[in-house]
Amino acid sequence: MLSSPHRGSGEAMQLSSKKKLHALSLAEKIQVLELLDESKMSQSEVARRFQVSQPQISRICKNKEKLLADWCSGTANRERKRKRESKYSSIDEALLCWYHIARAKAWDVTGPMLLHKAKELADIMGQDFVPSIGWLVRWKRRNNVGFGARHVLVPPLPPEPPSPGLMAQAQLPLSLKDFSPEDVFGCAAVPLLYRAVPGIMGACDRVQVLLCANSRGTEKRRVLVGGLQVAPTCFFGISSEALPASYHPNLGIPWSEWLAQFDKDMGQQGRQVALLLAAQVVEELAGLPGLYHVRLLPLSASSTTPPLPSSVVGAFKAYYRHRLLGKLAAIQSKRDGTSLTEARAGLTVLDALHMAAAAWAKVPPQLILSSFIQEGLAPGKTPLSLDRGSDMPPVPSGLSREDFLRFVDLEGEEPGPGVCKEETSTEDEESGRKEGFEPLPTKADALQALGTLRRWFECNSTSPELFEKFYDCEEVVERLCCL
Repeated sequence: MLSSPHRGSGEAMQLSSKKKLHALSLAEKIQVLELLDESKMSQSEVARRFQVSQPQISRICKNKEKLLADWCSGTANRERKRKRESKYSSIDEALLCWYHIARAKAWDVTGPMLLHKAKELADIMGQDFVPSIGWLVRWKRRNNVGFGARHVLVPPLPPEPPSPGLMAQAQLPLSLKDFSPEDVFGCAAVPLLYRAVPGIMGACDRVQVLLCANSRGTEKRRVLVGGLQVAPTCFFGISSEALPASYHPNLGIPWSEWLAQFDKDMGQQGRQVALLLAAQVVEELAGLPGLYHVRLLPLSASSTTPPLPSSVVGAFKAYYRHRLLGKLAAIQSKRDGTSLTEARAGLTVLDALHMAAAAWAKVPPQLILSSFIQEGLAPGKTPLSLDRGSDMPPVPSGLSREDFLRFVDLEGEEPGPGVCKEETSTEDEESGRKEGFEPLPTKADALQALGTLRRWFECNSTSPELFEKFYDCEEVVERLCCL
């Protein structure tokens, strides 16, 4: 049975006559309240003027106090028509409170900084929340961050200029509780006899290695090696940017340059981090330019707690010594009859730099985390028993565990007397060394070396896993040769 065309057209007219939903902005809702308070207009008359329904006007009256509070706060977007509550309202409010404090301190608040802080607050509140760019955009829109003037966020007095020295910064009332574990870093300058072996070590073997990691073990800063040689010949033709670690021609740590780079890196990530340092080091840094993203937390002069746990330093030295013994054994196998003294003499500061970078990469993150917790430098439960043996390299063949541990801590012994030839050499020796420079390898040399290495693998029953690593290296070298 067909329906009547007149009936269908009547239903269409009824649907078209229904009022379209018209949402009012916060500013318009305030106008509605003013009209109702100052005139004798009824809710129906006000509804017709604003082209909305009477129940909508009634809801505005019920929410009068909340609407007036949003209007007076200055943080709400007055042109926004609907206010959707955030699913994570507690994080929303906490981040807005932190934002007010940051702006009052005249901090340069960036988007990445807000995202990082929101995740940090969520972790503190125990909420499973990962902020996204979309969430941040909605948060800014809800709280009028970036809309118009932010007069309520500007401090009533101009901010004080930053302190000219780092000592003033170190005296701020900061503690580890003000930072998440991922943003707490510890560092230590580690003395290292880079080519010493039991019974054979000299003063010229000494270098200084700066290690730095966060308390979770998820971030390790680039290793810095400081040595006695101003211009080691082994660095001839080397690109410092291509090296896995930095070299400084002095045993002293260049704190000013190192901290400035650390501060710059953290600023690019929009982070505020803490750096644990010995009180003596912080005192030596007095007078240096202020830092904006790295806060120094000096440990008490009477404290026996190191800024980087001693077990972490010990693991680094163990991996370094293990790698050193492997390299010395390889050198001796290259030429029959090579003594240990001759083998160690062939090691350079550049070799030490590579071995230090490799050793630092080998230190397990779980060891760093458990060590920071055990020292009280990070929150968490201390493991009942820490099996340090599982976090250390295997004992090399031919050595007992006790002998290897003594070898790891050779720096506790006094090195023998010696003259650093590269610092006190004669002009004839200098000229002879310059003439003895090895020519820089060419692209053809690199490709030939790959072929030689692959052939050696093929002739020595190499495992498939090692070939996979070789293929990755081969691909990178071939790509670089095509540049």
